[in-house]
Amino acid sequence: MAKKITLEPIESQASIKTNDHLLAVLLQEKLDVQWKCGGRGRCATCHIFIQSGEESLSPKSKREVQTLELISNSQKNSRLACQARVLGEGVVVELPVGMYLSEIDNLDTLIGKKIQEHILHPLNGTVLVQEGMMITRSMVNQLKEALVQIDRVLGII
Repeated sequence: MAKKITLEPIESQASIKTNDHLLAVLLQEKLDVQWKCGGRGRCATCHIFIQSGEESLSPKSKREVQTLELISNSQKNSRLACQARVLGEGVVVELPVGMYLSEIDNLDTLIGKKIQEHILHPLNGTVLVQEGMMITRSMVNQLKEALVQIDRVLGII
């Protein structure tokens, strides 16, 4: 049976099948959520906050707890959408502010532009580039280097 989920701050409601991961509803709603580790709970790219309804989700696994401990802006109500399964009604999800560093290919297009929202590190959620900053070629090179290191850690390359 489908459960209703509320997404904040976009004030949207969505349905999700019982026992599906919260990531499924975020992707279904075409939100800019990545899952760089492939849904294994090893990165911060699907980090969310549960505003209410924590009891309607599966318990945190040991892996999820370990990953959340590494995320810089993790709070008591933090979850990884790829790990949290919906078991009941009343879940309200808050999406963190910022976008995660993702693709090397599109970084060059940012040179000379002001960033509209923070660019966050995919493993720990730290701010790599602050909102409002102008992106320079040296920043792009640093971001590319960070992506290569992240891919090594996650076993992608």
